[in-house]
Amino acid sequence: MRITFLGTGSAMPTGSRVQTGILVEDDDRRVLVDCGSGVLHRLQQSGVGYENVSTVLLTHHHVDHVSDLMPLLKARWLAGEEQLEVVGPTGTKALLDGLLSVHDYLDGRVDLQVREITAGEEFSVADFSVEGFETRHSMRCLAYRFEDEFTFSGDSEAFEGLAHFADGSDVLVHDCSFPDEVDVSNHPTPSQLGEALSGTDIGRVYLTHLYPHTDGNHEAMLNSIAEHYDGDVGFAEDLLSVEL
Repeated sequence: MRITFLGTGSAMPTGSRVQTGILVEDDDRRVLVDCGSGVLHRLQQSGVGYENVSTVLLTHHHVDHVSDLMPLLKARWLAGEEQLEVVGPTGTKALLDGLLSVHDYLDGRVDLQVREITAGEEFSVADFSVEGFETRHSMRCLAYRFEDEFTFSGDSEAFEGLAHFADGSDVLVHDCSFPDEVDVSNHPTPSQLGEALSGTDIGRVYLTHLYPHTDGNHEAMLNSIAEHYDGDVGFAEDLLSVEL
């Protein structure tokens, strides 16, 4: 399995980080997890391209995780691709219906299949076996675990339940939006994340969903995590690919 970070930024993207998107691949299996602004361009830069992504798995419906959905649909239509599947938590169908009511000229251009899943459900997406877990965010959001190898937190505060959900993964990609000095809810600080991960056995943790506030603070953030968690932790970067 290979994961490619297409977007490691946040609702306040920087010049080097676009909004959230992760490509998960294994042989002929391929799924895009989240599709924020800039992800479509990163997909082209990765060498995979929108023609080769027919399934999108959404963690939640905040704009920085879904804003390239309609551009992806349009690009696939213009390229002659005939199908797109979008999978996500409850409300995903309403989201797509609403987007298509605004961009009505795109309605019916491809065979759009929408599927909703719930926390605790084991399901198949793009032939991957996946389990969902509800996070702690300002709207319903699901973390996903792919075949005991890769876990993505989505947007979430750090808490023991989510850490246990990821325990044993080869790679955990976890939201770490702000340094410790920022008072924030719905996202974790490094100290909070380190405390939650304490006692887990994870191959490597990558920090993502990084606001501009984290710039220049990477070393301090890693030190804060290390006060509580002695595992391997690093920062994700746009277009970084990791083989599991």
